[in-house]
Amino acid sequence: MKKFMLPALLCVLCACGGYKKTAVTLPDGFVVRAEVADTPQKAERGLMFRESLAEDGGMLFTFDAAGPRMFWMKNTFIDLDIIFINSDGSVYSVAAGVPRSYSYTPDHQVAYVPGYGQYVLELASGGARRHNITEGSKIKFELK
Repeated sequence: MKKFMLPALLCVLCACGGYKKTAVTLPDGFVVRAEVADTPQKAERGLMFRESLAEDGGMLFTFDAAGPRMFWMKNTFIDLDIIFINSDGSVYSVAAGVPRSYSYTPDHQVAYVPGYGQYVLELASGGARRHNITEGSKIKFELK
């Protein structure tokens, strides 16, 4: 029986994507433990199929350089705030209250969210307002 526990545990770990976490400090000092989407595969999956996101949870997408970004929110089951962040940690723009979608949502009704930056932080909807995140705000984090 024990020899089956390790493969089962490995399957569970692989299923969650193996995201690293980092502390992200918001403008008001609140700290979010964000999962880091630092590969194309992790970025593509993002927060898809999640049914909840804690107030102190989020996802930080990282890219090699600043540039135009487009997020398509298919199968994202929670409303989100999407914060586009410049290379220096300043907020370029905030898309607040991006609506959820499901597998049955017609593609033309799924939110497309454009922005610009080297980093993108997704928080549960309302987080940007609660933590005073606006264009020009500073967001701090370290990537290892």
